[in-house]
Amino acid sequence: MNNLIKTLIASSGFALGCGASTPAPTQQMADVQSATRAAEELGATSAPEAQLHLKLAEEAMGKAKSAMKDEENERAESWLLRAKADAELAVALMHLENAKQTSEKADDQASSSPLNAAQGAKQ
Repeated sequence: MNNLIKTLIASSGFALGCGASTPAPTQQMADVQSATRAAEELGATSAPEAQLHLKLAEEAMGKAKSAMKDEENERAESWLLRAKADAELAVALMHLENAKQTSEKADDQASSSPLNAAQGAKQ
């Protein structure tokens, strides 16, 4: 009887442990997909450094999908963290690139405008 109780307790703990697996990181996957889409819309495919990070994000997302398919959700979550970081870096790089272009355009317009040149000379 004593052995039966020990066996039941041990097996019930094992059964509970198997049922408490990590849920699929579907929200994290959606976040990564959103970030990669944003990077693409900002033109990350045309800027080499941003393009590299976008590619790394897509590769990590592929590995996460594979891990989720194998029900290795913790590993998938790790890949998605990396993918999100790479995608967000691509977005940030594109914001920086766009800001540089806007600044250069403004500088060119300011220096080529005769009105601004005359005002600069009076000061």
